[in-house]
Amino acid sequence: MLATKFLIGAGVGIPASALCINRRLYSIASVRNISIGREERRRATIIDLCISVGIPMLVMILHYIVQGHRFNILEDIGCTPAIYNTLPAYPLVFMWPVLLSLISFVYAGLTLRAFWVRRIQFSELVSSASSMTVNRYFRLMLLSCLTMLLNTPLSAFSIYINTHGLQLSPWVSWSDAHYNFSFVEQIPAVIWRSSVTYIVSAEMSRWIYPFSALIFFGLFGFADEARRNYVAALAYVVSKLGLKPLSRAKKLGFTTALS
Repeated sequence: MLATKFLIGAGVGIPASALCINRRLYSIASVRNISIGREERRRATIIDLCISVGIPMLVMILHYIVQGHRFNILEDIGCTPAIYNTLPAYPLVFMWPVLLSLISFVYAGLTLRAFWVRRIQFSELVSSASSMTVNRYFRLMLLSCLTMLLNTPLSAFSIYINTHGLQLSPWVSWSDAHYNFSFVEQIPAVIWRSSVTYIVSAEMSRWIYPFSALIFFGLFGFADEARRNYVAALAYVVSKLGLKPLSRAKKLGFTTALS
C-alpha cells in the first residue's frame, strides 16, 4: 500500500515541482530589486518546499478518505491506487494535478511576458540570482513552456481516462466507503487489456514518470555544468583507484571542475 501512496504523491509532485520552477522563473524575470537578501531566499525556499513536498503529502493523506480498499494489482503492471469514484474524490485527489497545472500555466505565461518586457535587463537580472546562468534560465523556460503544453491537458485527460465508464457512487458514510478495506483487487491482464480505456490508463500511469525524468535529463543532463560534475565525479572515483585523469580532463576543458 505504501507504493500506491507514493504513486498518488508523485502524480501531484510533478505538477507541483513544475509550479515551483515557474514561480521562481517569474520572480527572476519580474524582480525590480536586483539584490535579494538571505531572508527572501529563505522564504522562497520554504514556499517551494510547502508546494513541492507539502501538497503531495497532503494529498497522500486525503486519499485515505476516498480509498475504497487497500489497492489494486494489475497483472503485468503491479500495484495501482484504489480510489472510490465518489464526489469527494474529485476535490480531495483528482483535482490537484489540474489545479497545480493551471496555476503553473498562468505563471509560465507571466514569465514569458515579463521576459519580453524586460529583455534588455535580462542578463543583469539572471546574474543576480545565485547559481543561475542565462543558459540555465532558458532551459528552465523551455521546461516551463513544455509544462504549459503538456501538464494541463494530460492532467485533465488523466481524470477522464481514470473515471470513464465508472458510475459515480454517492458518498454514504465513512464505514460504507471503507467497507472490507483490507480487500486487494487482482485484475488479470486478459481483463484489463480487453478495454482500450483501461490500457491507456494503465500504460500512461506507468510511463508518465520515466517520460518526465527523460525530459528533465534531456534539458539539463547534457549542460556544461552537468558535464563538469560528471567529470569531477569520474575524477574522484579514478583518483581513488590510484590513477591520474587530469590530462584527459584538460583536453575536455574541465580543469576547473578537477581543481
